[in-house]
Amino acid sequence: KIKFKSGARRFVYPDGFKKYLTLMDQKATNLVNEKIKKKEARQRKEKKRKAEELEKQKILQEEQLRMLEFKKKAKNRKFDPRIQSVFWVGSDEEDQIFTEWKVFTGEIKSGANKGKPRKLARMSQNSACLITKREDDMDEKDRQVLGVFMANKYFDGRTCDDGYISAHPEYRIQLSKEEAEKMLFWYYYVDTKATDKTVWNSGRQRYFDNIWMAQILRDIVLLKEDPEEKEEAQKFFDYFCEMHFINKDELPKADGPLMRN
Repeated sequence: KIKFKSGARRFVYPDGFKKYLTLMDQKATNLVNEKIKKKEARQRKEKKRKAEELEKQKILQEEQLRMLEFKKKAKNRKFDPRIQSVFWVGSDEEDQIFTEWKVFTGEIKSGANKGKPRKLARMSQNSACLITKREDDMDEKDRQVLGVFMANKYFDGRTCDDGYISAHPEYRIQLSKEEAEKMLFWYYYVDTKATDKTVWNSGRQRYFDNIWMAQILRDIVLLKEDPEEKEEAQKFFDYFCEMHFINKDELPKADGPLMRN
């Protein structure tokens, strides 16, 4: 509060010294200016925090609206139980796939479109990509799961011309070498033409049952020891089950050939 000839006026400290007041003492001026700088820095930080919080809320609301719309449509549509894809990749591809987080669908082998990328028409933003490998010196039964990711939220297999499926920015997992050795593909996958056999002689991709993918994600959660990685895997599992209306508590045990033999 400062008294002038015209009367007393109140000023907010230290803001008043920015526009209305001037100190004659330089030391005091420096002290006040430092306080002003610190206050402005706090205000900028708080403004940034609020903006980030609003952006997070906006993204969350958009995701919630998308889920509500999805559930409304789901009530009137029949679900395809096999819209996931499993890929057989070579060792020379591993680093690139898990660095760029995208996988190539493969090329058409014959006909008028020979050499063009395959379009996986069943796949959409609700599909997951399971990455597996089997080295030349490995038995087929020892095929390993290297990782898994959801397709990005704008993916549509019917219109994918370049043959690349990019990963969702959040729902993606790469297993360590030790983890992959424990996650064998044939614990889960069942070939309807030979239910007790572990055979995959050729071809880069196969469609994969939604339930099998859920089983794999559940077992990855159980496999993970690092708390942060376990939490991320759990979020992925929860999201996948919600998108495919799978009851996690009633999810059966894996029943692939390796589980029976």
